[in-house]
Amino acid sequence: MDIKPTLSDLEALARQAGDIILGGYIPRPGFERTHQVDYKGEIDLVTEMDHRSEAFLLGEIKEHFPAHQIVSEESGTQSGDDCCKWYIDPLDGTVNYAHGIPIFSVSIAFAENGELSLGVVYDPIKNECFSAQRSSGAKLNGQPLRVSTTESLDRSLLVTGFPYDIRTTSENNLDHYARFALRTQGVRRLGSAALDLCYVAAGRFDGFWEFRLSPWDLAAGGLIAREAGALVTDMQGGLNFLSPPYSLIAANPSIHTQIMKVIREA
Repeated sequence: MDIKPTLSDLEALARQAGDIILGGYIPRPGFERTHQVDYKGEIDLVTEMDHRSEAFLLGEIKEHFPAHQIVSEESGTQSGDDCCKWYIDPLDGTVNYAHGIPIFSVSIAFAENGELSLGVVYDPIKNECFSAQRSSGAKLNGQPLRVSTTESLDRSLLVTGFPYDIRTTSENNLDHYARFALRTQGVRRLGSAALDLCYVAAGRFDGFWEFRLSPWDLAAGGLIAREAGALVTDMQGGLNFLSPPYSLIAANPSIHTQIMKVIREA
């Protein structure tokens, strides 16, 4: 493959997709107009803006990089050479978006030969563009990012999320949430895994853990957090977090060790 994207390409795509979803954002649902909402599961929903953002991204990637494979949340895997693979979440935080909560993002990552090389997460509400290129560090709107220096779990602020089948699965993360709530300064749940990982990269959170995500949830944010100095692993400490069951821990190295210890104790 001679034609590969640059980080600037991903940033431009993310910003344009962000403009699309921002244009349809309704801060007060029910007062002006409502979204067209469909359900993929009991609490797993999708709006017409997910589809519009995804259609734009798929169209642009297929036009400029036609031989590449694309893995996207709403359309699944698009055929192509998996040596060059894109991971697309056109609207991460759909539940927030549909309820008028201003915490959502566009997430785009690119991998070569199974290794993540580029990642961008764009928050159109705050106009914050998080980006990273393998071995080149991570940035927020062009400024370098670095993880926190918090050393004690007792002094840390963590973030997590819960699976869409929380009502039926035994691996619903509620037990771990309770344990960490009692051993930290607090645990937050924002509703966008991509932003959670970027906030770890920016030092806003000291660590993140979550079970049973999807590759498009964690690809870009995982690379950004890693390039900012976070230790990003699966639950067993393996560095290849971009493989099933897509469960991961991302934190500054001191906090990562302590998060893993608590999870192993459980």
